[in-house]
This record gives sequence, C-alpha cells and structure tokens, in this order.
Amino acid sequence: MKQQVAFLSHSDCGRHDTGWDHPEHVGRLRAIPRALRHDPVLFESLQHFEGRHATEDEIALAHDRDYIATVRDMAQSGGGRLDPDTVVSEGSWDAATAGTGCVLDGVDMAFDGRAPRSFSAVRPPGHHALRDRAMGFCLFGHVAIAAHYALATTACERVLIVDWDVHHGNGTQALVEHEPRIHFVSMHQWPWYPGTGAADDRGPHGTLWNVPMAPSLPSSQYVEALLRAVDAAADGFTPDLILLSAGFDCLEGDPLGAFTLTLDDVGTLTRALVERAERWCGGRLVSAMEGGYAPDPVAQAVLVHLAALA
Repeated sequence: MKQQVAFLSHSDCGRHDTGWDHPEHVGRLRAIPRALRHDPVLFESLQHFEGRHATEDEIALAHDRDYIATVRDMAQSGGGRLDPDTVVSEGSWDAATAGTGCVLDGVDMAFDGRAPRSFSAVRPPGHHALRDRAMGFCLFGHVAIAAHYALATTACERVLIVDWDVHHGNGTQALVEHEPRIHFVSMHQWPWYPGTGAADDRGPHGTLWNVPMAPSLPSSQYVEALLRAVDAAADGFTPDLILLSAGFDCLEGDPLGAFTLTLDDVGTLTRALVERAERWCGGRLVSAMEGGYAPDPVAQAVLVHLAALA
C-alpha cells in the first residue's frame, strides 16, 4: 500500500541557536526523531524527506524584501535580536528558509501525488511573524507563505488554514486576511499573548474565524469549538488544501499555555481534519510544527499526530 504521509524536516533547522535557556530551543526538535525511533511501525509507515530551502522570491510571497534582507544580513553578521523574544544566530537564515522550504515541499507533494498529507518538523516557528518584522520566536510565516505558494503555483483555488497553537496566529492572520481565497481559523487562549484574535475580528473580507477560549476548560470544549469553527469556515467554501499550524503548546502542562488538551485529543482533532480533507480536497492536509515547549510531551504528540495523519 502506498504510504500516504510524508515526514519532512531539515538538519539546518537545528542551527537556529537560541540558547538552552530560551523556551524555543533545539531540544524541541531533537526529541521528535528520538521518539520516532522507538515506534518502528510508525516510522516505516511514513515517507521520510529532507526538505529544501525556500528562495527569497518564495518568502516574498508574504514578507517584505527589506525585512527578508534584514534577517539574512543579521544571520550572516553573526546574529542578534529582532525583538526581545526573537533570537537570530549565525544559522538562523538557513534554519528559517529550510523551515519554509519543508512546508512548500509538503504542498508540492500534496498536489503532485507523492503524499497527500505531510508533517514538517521545523523551527523556528512561524505564525507570529509579520510582513515586515519578527515576533514571538518567529522569523518567517511558513504556513502563510505556503498558502500563497499553493495559490500561485498549483491548481489550488481555495485554502483553509487551521491553527490550534495556544497563542493566536496573529502573523498568519495579517499575512492572509487580504486574500479572499484563504480562510483562517485560529483557536487560542484568551486573554494571552499576543493579545489579538478577538471573536469579532473577521478581517476585511470576513474570512477569519477567531476562537478565543478561556484557560483550564475541559478539553472536550476546545475540541468541539475548533471543529465548529472549521466547519463554519468551509461552509460554502470547499477548500482544495488544508494547512495546519500544529502548535503543541495546546497540551495540558505546557509551560507557555493553560489549555488542557491530551494526546487523545490530538488524535481526535487530527482524525477529524483528515476526514474533512478526504471529503473536501482529496485528502490534502499539510501540517507544520509551531509552538510546544515541553520537548518530550511535544514529541509524543507528534507521534500521535503522525499516526492519525496516516
């Protein structure tokens, strides 16, 4: 039977050196293949790829060229900080372009038949990055770029982005809200960083479904709220592709959030999105890692997510 799911990453994603005292450190990424090695059945069920680097032209589908040059030049000069939370090291340019490139490869695979579904284990994350500046650990908006890339380079005419990270995907929203062919759903803790994502913020074209949720609720309430919003966003708008910002800081006990989702909930949500992708768009579901700051629980959640994708 043909393997349906691609697991993408790139060794350069480990070169983004934030320091071990930073929440978004390389240990988040290293924990995933370490856990996957202990599940040989799942390992063998996946297609394994090292992704490519995105080009500056591809990144410019969503970001200003002057900002792109700033990130590149800062990395080449040895690094620094683009905001109080967001570190650039010597390897960050290669890491960020590899992160975006992996997700773009996932889009290509979804449309050329190699793998309708994929998960990209990448860092730095992307969903807070704005058009002309970094924010919240994020340099480039991988998923937002992928949405514009799909519209520009494939037969895709409609994209649905789902973001279950505990923080609002303000960068993704800002990078897609002016494109009516993209619908965006974000469920996030409220009030919480970055303070955006009110329920009545529907965007200039009514293409946003923000789902702010109180902390510490029963996990079933988060699952039900997100799936209601996903179905609302697809009502009269059958997507050709689903993109998922898979932030595993939605898990109970994450140090940067207070949602209560369990590994079972991750499986439930993933299977629900797979079922909708099969019904709506030939199974095309491209997932990318965002937050999640307790490495071992994140790795276990990734394994559950991959198994449900498969």
